[in-house]
Amino acid sequence: MSDRLLEIRDLKVTFGGLDALSGLNFHVDEGEIVSVIGPNGAGKTTFFNLISGLVAPTEGEILFEGDSIVGLDPSIVTSLGIARTFQNVRLFPNMTILENVMVAQHCRTSQQVFGALLQTKAFKKEEAEIRQRAEEVLGFFGHRLVGYRMDQPAFVLSYANRRRLEIARAMATQPRLLLLDEPVAGMNPMETAELTELIGRLRTEWGFTIVMIEHDMKVVGKVSDRVVVLDHGVPIAQGSYEEVSTNPDVVEAYLGRPVEANK
Repeated sequence: MSDRLLEIRDLKVTFGGLDALSGLNFHVDEGEIVSVIGPNGAGKTTFFNLISGLVAPTEGEILFEGDSIVGLDPSIVTSLGIARTFQNVRLFPNMTILENVMVAQHCRTSQQVFGALLQTKAFKKEEAEIRQRAEEVLGFFGHRLVGYRMDQPAFVLSYANRRRLEIARAMATQPRLLLLDEPVAGMNPMETAELTELIGRLRTEWGFTIVMIEHDMKVVGKVSDRVVVLDHGVPIAQGSYEEVSTNPDVVEAYLGRPVEANK
């Protein structure tokens, strides 16, 4: 049986006659951490939007566990086992920290409105399980999201803790594949180092396969098994961090001039 969890073949997406992505072939195997990098406007977030069902491809296939997910509603994609975070944090600001993580488990619940209205034994049992799982997920982040904080509204959190909460919410959907969109963006060096270590633990302790968009090359170098580079929607390199970081095409894409110009 193949270990390939996600496979993308000849993917293309066009907006207003312009190709946002073109000729993209990509895969991630079970248990890998793969980083997708590239300059601004390279098509990285569009790539995540395609996988999560927010955007439909113009051409190509997206296979998850061997089955096509093209055209599926984002909620269905989530229920199949793909969860994501966003470049701009999207929380329910007036819900508590605990509620933000509990509500993310809706895709895994079996009780209906009838059970909630009558407060049936089955509903109460499932609600307790949801709460327990949410507390377990929040506990992964140490003291930052637990204790008295769980009952605080999300809007009181610092920026870094809001990012942690968004990852917690994605974890709570019980995914097999976790898509992290610039998880350390806007963090100071200490926060970045802490979250970098947590990303590695998401795989070793929770078993997640991870695809990550990130601009911080130190983070990419520390956690990635493979790196894929996009430029203007086209893949220009892939391989280990060492291979990619010294690739002339990659250097030119980031610096905007040939490598020779620096000699």
